[in-house]
Amino acid sequence: MSATMQINRVQSVTTGIPGRALNSARTNHFVIDHAGHAGGPAEALTPAESFLAGVSACGALLIEGRAAEDGIPLQRAEVAIEGARHPDNLADFASVSLRFDLHGLSQDQAEQLVGVYKDR
Repeated sequence: MSATMQINRVQSVTTGIPGRALNSARTNHFVIDHAGHAGGPAEALTPAESFLAGVSACGALLIEGRAAEDGIPLQRAEVAIEGARHPDNLADFASVSLRFDLHGLSQDQAEQLVGVYKDR
């Protein structure tokens, strides 16, 4: 069986403002700032926050989709994520924790849906 790979492309370009990049994904454009850049604006999301947002959005949307497929009455999924990095090594997360708050269903249904995410 041949599997077709899904390709995602994002382009990041420096803007001439130190510590700021303009990013494009399909027709979407967004700014990411380097919070630790001396003299940089530090107004937009940082690379780490953008990465963590992708992980938490994946969890929320995966659970929402699976609930719909299985007929589980999910009203809302909230996923909070926190990543800890040591100041001497900001390239690596020392720990990442996720909290799922799922509304409109039983504890068993919530555990079933979170289990789907964990098994990915």
